[in-house]
Amino acid sequence: MKVRFPDGTVVTARSLAERRERDADRDFGLYMDAAWRPTWDAHVIEWADFGLPTDPIQAARSIVAAFKRAKVGERIEVGCVGGLGRTGTVLACMAVLAGVPVNDAVRWVRANYHSEAIERAAQERWVEWFAEQVVPDEVGK
Repeated sequence: MKVRFPDGTVVTARSLAERRERDADRDFGLYMDAAWRPTWDAHVIEWADFGLPTDPIQAARSIVAAFKRAKVGERIEVGCVGGLGRTGTVLACMAVLAGVPVNDAVRWVRANYHSEAIERAAQERWVEWFAEQVVPDEVGK
């Protein structure tokens, strides 16, 4: 599903069941599960199902980098296994980068992507951490 953020940036979010080996509508993939096994230009974040990234700083950098690519028009795909918890968390972080206030980011993703996105309270808190720790460093870049 294509997700258009308030700043106009677009990414595609998918579950593993929607994985496509060849996709002419994808320039880069950011995945939160090794089961994706991308054979295309991609990065896989080590991130347990229902959990948080093993390396939060590197995960945040990967999210920022993917969002920057999308912002300049690259076709970015994000996904985990079910496409809800980890994918939703990444989308909420991207929403913050797109200018959605952190207090509204989870609600925005649930309204504009999937009502069950971001499955755990810890994932919601991680979006807050991302906004506090990462976003200030990105202002003006």
